[in-house]
Amino acid sequence: MPKKYSFFRFLVLFCAFLIILVNPFLNYYFQFSFIQGWYQSLAIGKLWFVSPLEGLESILISKTIYLPLFIGMLLPVLLASFLGRVFCSWICPISFLSELQDRLMRLFGIKRRKDLIVLPKQTIWFTLIGDIVLAMIIGAPLFVFLSPPGLVGREIMMAVFFHTLALEGVVIILVLILNFFTWRFFCRYFCPLGGLLAFLGTKRKLRIIKEKEACTHCGLCQKACPLGLSPEKGEASGAYCWNCGACLDACKFEALKFSWRASPPQD
Repeated sequence: MPKKYSFFRFLVLFCAFLIILVNPFLNYYFQFSFIQGWYQSLAIGKLWFVSPLEGLESILISKTIYLPLFIGMLLPVLLASFLGRVFCSWICPISFLSELQDRLMRLFGIKRRKDLIVLPKQTIWFTLIGDIVLAMIIGAPLFVFLSPPGLVGREIMMAVFFHTLALEGVVIILVLILNFFTWRFFCRYFCPLGGLLAFLGTKRKLRIIKEKEACTHCGLCQKACPLGLSPEKGEASGAYCWNCGACLDACKFEALKFSWRASPPQD
C-alpha cells in the first residue's frame, strides 16, 4: 500500500518550513513584508496568528487581555479543537527536521532502535502545567524564549538579519539528538505547546478509528506510530494522537481510518 499520508504530510511540512526559511530573505533583501515572523507569531498581510501557549502565557503574566492577541489565538485554537494536534504533525518545523532526520537515517541504512526512554504518556500534562506555573512565577513567557519550534524560525531570522546564531539554538540540536534514543521524545513528553494542543483537541471531531472486524492485532500500527501509541487499542482516538496518519499507512488490512464521527467502542 502506498504511504500516501506520510508522503503528503512530509510535503506539507516542507512547504510550512519553506515559509519560515524563505520569509527572512524576502524581508531583508527585497523588503517584502506581506509575511512576517514565524509560527510563534506570524503575520500574513493584516492577519495575525499567535501560538496559543505563548498567547496564554502573555495574558496570564500581564493579567490583561489584549484583543488583537486574543483574536490571533482564535484560529490555532479552533484548528486544534476540530482537528487535534495537527500543527505538531503537519506544520511544526521540529517535526519537519525530525522527518528529515528519519529519511537520512533510512538513506544511510541506520536502523531505528527500540525506544530506550519511555515515560508515562501523562508526562506531557505535567510539562504543560509546569511551564505555565514557572512562567507566572518568574514573570516572563518562558516558552516564548525556549520553544524549539519557535527557535527554528528565530535562528533562521538571526542568521539572515544578524549573520549569527543564538546560543539557545543548541536546544534544537538536543531535541534531534534525543530522537536517537526515543522516537519523538520531546514531542511525546516535553513540548508544552503539544500538551496544550492535545488538551484543546480532547473533544476534536477528526479522529483515527479502528474497524474491529478488520483488525488482526498485528501490531504494525503501533510500530509505525511516532508517539508510541497503540491504535489497535483505541489510543489513536485519544488526546495524545496527533492525526499524522502513519498508522493508516502501516495497516495492511485497512482497519484504521480517519473519521469525523464520534469514536465507536473499540476492543
